[in-house]
This record gives sequence, structure tokens and C-alpha cells, in this order.
Amino acid sequence: MNTVEPEDILRKIHNLPSLPTVVIELLASMDEDDVNIDALSKKIAQDQALTAKTLRLANSSFYGMANQVTSIHEAIAILGFRTVRSVATTAALIGAFAGHGSVNANPFWRHAMAAAICARELAPHLNLNPEHAYTAGLLHDIGRLVLVTQFQPHYEATMLYRAQHDCHLLEAERAVMGVDHTVAGHVLTRHWKFPESVQQAVACHHAPLVQGLQTLSLSILAANTIAHALDMSQDRDDLVPPVPAGLWKQLGLDEKALHKVFKNAEKQFEGANLLLNN
Repeated sequence: MNTVEPEDILRKIHNLPSLPTVVIELLASMDEDDVNIDALSKKIAQDQALTAKTLRLANSSFYGMANQVTSIHEAIAILGFRTVRSVATTAALIGAFAGHGSVNANPFWRHAMAAAICARELAPHLNLNPEHAYTAGLLHDIGRLVLVTQFQPHYEATMLYRAQHDCHLLEAERAVMGVDHTVAGHVLTRHWKFPESVQQAVACHHAPLVQGLQTLSLSILAANTIAHALDMSQDRDDLVPPVPAGLWKQLGLDEKALHKVFKNAEKQFEGANLLLNN
């Protein structure tokens, strides 16, 4: 079986689902100081799937609302626009890849959301934009979906190799395909024109500590490790990736700060996990 080159991934990018227009606008609005919340909420409301998932979360026991929330406007009033924006973005990305490839979708998205939440919880400690951190965390493993949907025979061989050698996924990908999901994720986020900081975070979330890594990239390294350590994916084959030496020190995180991140992430994940329910 031939190995996969980055150029092969780039050629197949156009076979992948396009991001919904509303998601592109929601992501772009993260950098805007004067967001037209009313206009964006109307666009979310036009998507029945996004609306249903957002209202399900708003009406869940996690938020303990006394009255039923029946509209996106009410949800924004209760949850806040930033929360609704994150919910809609997550739901849209899950929906865009639904039914594509053979990756076990539930553990994959559980881990993606867990890493996103951990990254958002780390953000205040690192002077990062929480929504940028959430988005980078949500997308960090997106390269896996690229590989499994566009190079399915290779990926099936990869999973077999992983089972036979009881190794980390990254090691199996490199052994079988010659590339790994960080490379594929970087190709995709560059194609989708995400900010370079997000591209780097996706590309480097398994990298050793090297000079030039931005704080966002370091935070996704940490968030990914924490999400694996907390076993939020509930994947029985999950392994905690090795932590690069000096990561916690470089981020300036002490035991008290990490404990707070762990506690808040687990609490937030309880509600976010509702997005995986149809």
C-alpha cells in the first residue's frame, strides 16, 4: 500500500463537505468587536438542526431553567451569545461530517468537545481568547476525519496496526500512511482559511516543545492531554499521549490551577455532551 503525501490530501480536500455558511460567519464574528447578534441569531434560527440542538441544551437539566426556552433569541438571553455560538459551531461541524467514513463518531466528537472545553478553561490562565481556544480544541483532531473519509483502506490498515501493536494512534498512522492526522488537519484548516494560530495549534498538538510555538498551540497540547487523561471520550482503546517535558512549567500552570481546570471542564462537559444526542 502506497504512503499518503500532503499533496494527496490537498487534491482530495474538495471531496470533503464544505462548512455551512452560518458557521463561517459565526467563526469570523469571533474577531469582530461589534457583532450583529440579531442578524446571526436569525441565521442560526433558519437551520432547524442547529436550532433543535441549541434549544435542547438550553432546556436541559444542566442549566436548570424554570421555563421552557422556545427560540434562539431566548437561548441567547439565557446562555449568552458566546455559548450559543459555540454550541451552533460544534453542532454544525458534527453535522457536516455525519455519516462520512468509518471512524467511531461518538468517541471522536466526545474527545473533540472535551479538548475544546479544556482549552477554553485554560484560556483565562494563559491570557488567550476563550473562543479561539475552544475552536482550536474542537478542530485539533479534524485531520482524522480527513484521513478516514478520503483514505479509508489506509485508515483501516492503520487501526489494525494500532490494535496489533497496542500503540498510540499517531505512531500507527505514521507507520502505515507515512503522514498523521496533524498533517491532514493542517492541510484542511489552511484550506478553510482559519487563522494561522489555529492552523499551528492543529498541526502541533502532538509536537515536542520547540521554539516558535505560540501560546495557543501550547494550550491545545495541554488540553488534548487533559481530555485524554480524564477519559472523556469513553474509548476503551484510548491512550494518554506523552506530555512534553516542561509543558506545565512553560505554561505557568501550578497544581491549583490545573485542578480548577479539571473540575470546571468535567462540569461543562456534562452539558456539552448533549450535542451528540439526536
